[in-house]
Amino acid sequence: MKRIFLFVITNLAVLLVLSITLRLLGVDRILDAEGTGLDLNALLVMAGVIGFGGSLVSLAMSKWSAKRMTGAVVIERPTDPTERWLLETVRRQAEQAGIGMPEVAIYDAPDVNAFATGMNRNDALVAVSTGLLRGMQKDEIEGVLAHEVTHVANGDMVTLALIQGVVNTFVIFLSRVVGHLVDRVVFKTERGHGPAFLVTSLIAQMVLGVLATMIVMWFSRQREFRADAGGAQLAGRGKMIAALERLKQRHEAPQLPEKLAAFGISGGGDGLRGLFLSHPPLDVRIAALRSAS
Repeated sequence: MKRIFLFVITNLAVLLVLSITLRLLGVDRILDAEGTGLDLNALLVMAGVIGFGGSLVSLAMSKWSAKRMTGAVVIERPTDPTERWLLETVRRQAEQAGIGMPEVAIYDAPDVNAFATGMNRNDALVAVSTGLLRGMQKDEIEGVLAHEVTHVANGDMVTLALIQGVVNTFVIFLSRVVGHLVDRVVFKTERGHGPAFLVTSLIAQMVLGVLATMIVMWFSRQREFRADAGGAQLAGRGKMIAALERLKQRHEAPQLPEKLAAFGISGGGDGLRGLFLSHPPLDVRIAALRSAS
């Protein structure tokens, strides 16, 4: 969950900066061809620059921003048996998965969590929380690490960035088209763009952004199944199932912080809320592993 949250926050920030920059440079005025119509070719180029720019810059910044936002400290030289075991386990799993040794970090947080990020599968970051180290047995932690290493080996962050770039592009493109049509047809603006264009474009961008988020989250849920399967191959199915069952026990406890439930880390949620979860329900993930041949 944390990798998705950090990526989305960074992506939104970069999108905002790029949008403001292009507006200050007068690109929006260029889109209005001779003051009478929308230049769709220019609009598509602008949408692609903003959409993929935000996503790819977010990806490039993912390791840096993750360390800053979580306070993760990379283990340069292990200072205790736990750190030494973490490095050895990740090194062994990385070799099995055929990727370069990731940086291994620990961040101080009470929740049982871990994440992997980075734009290069041979130069990634795998981080675990202090809550995970305290709340799980070694076999269970090994399953979690294998899950994260599989995310790296599968290139999930790169694929997520590309999908996010595509949906960003369509959201920006379609919102401007909707704004232009409302400005021309409803408010009868004949030259340039009136205030209705800006207001309608922003509203359309928010609505389309919600739909785009559903698409990205659907992909995220699918890749969790693949990472579980890969984790089972690296650490063993029993350890992967044990890790998920431990997560289920911890996240069903009444002391679960509300901020974690809001991001769906427990894998719960039905109906509409389920469409916005980055992870499938833990029960479904466990059942998928148990039924795998």
